[in-house]
Amino acid sequence: MKKQDLPSKICVVCERPFTWRKKWEKVWEDVKYCSDKCRMNRAK
Repeated sequence: MKKQDLPSKICVVCERPFTWRKKWEKVWEDVKYCSDKCRMNRAK
């Protein structure tokens, strides 16, 4: 599958788009943050 064909979402913290990753395969519906940095800064 080509990268441009992968699903994407918008990060709720930085509001930038990020694409699907293999490690998120089983939890893609629950992924909200593009990185650990955004996940740690979610309350700020």
